[in-house]
Amino acid sequence: MNSYPSICVSTDGIYRENSPMRWIACPKSYPDAIAEAGGLPLLCSENCPDEMADFCDALLLTGGPDIDPSFYGEKILNKTVKINALRDSFEIKLAESFLKRKKPILTICRGFQLINVLLGGDLYQDLVAQKGLYHMDPELRHPVHACEGSILAQLFGTEFNVNSTHHQAVRKLGHGLRATAFSPEGIIEAYEHESGLILGTQFHPERLTGPYWDDRTPNMGAYFAYFIQLICNESKKDQS
Repeated sequence: MNSYPSICVSTDGIYRENSPMRWIACPKSYPDAIAEAGGLPLLCSENCPDEMADFCDALLLTGGPDIDPSFYGEKILNKTVKINALRDSFEIKLAESFLKRKKPILTICRGFQLINVLLGGDLYQDLVAQKGLYHMDPELRHPVHACEGSILAQLFGTEFNVNSTHHQAVRKLGHGLRATAFSPEGIIEAYEHESGLILGTQFHPERLTGPYWDDRTPNMGAYFAYFIQLICNESKKDQS
């Protein structure tokens, strides 16, 4: 591993008006959070998941559109569920490539849900329809309870505020995952994997660090720093 651990950052593909080309798109807050913590963020294209898994030290699965519910045995619930079949196909291959190589994975929002589904879990497709909850206000800050001994509790204590911009959520946890933080309504806001190599949040910590942070929440830079240190520790194990 180089002095700066390389993190593959998943991206979306978009078509711009009057252009036949597909563009790679990623909110700047993701690579900013990685770089601020001491990592080297590398945006991933859609055609080389295995190569990225070979080259990079870890994976960051980012937020985005809804996951096709057919991957967890359901049909689309209602018109609020907006899927992207191309991104689903690519990111599943990308995640499976990193899982196969047992490299660290950090998951956020959609990525949090994707890994859960890949490990056998399922989702609430629409929190409003299925739970009567609205978690889609980007200005909202709500409390979460982090479980004693969890990474989040060690970094920020057991009670703190986070942001909230999702209409889907983890329902049944996938194999090996342990819920480590909850919203007041009982929605799973964070998990850790028994391997110690996968951690993630439903909320958006990348928007709660660096220039995006305000004093309504903890500065989540420490969470990304923890992930970078995890990558370095795993690299040392591989070299010994």
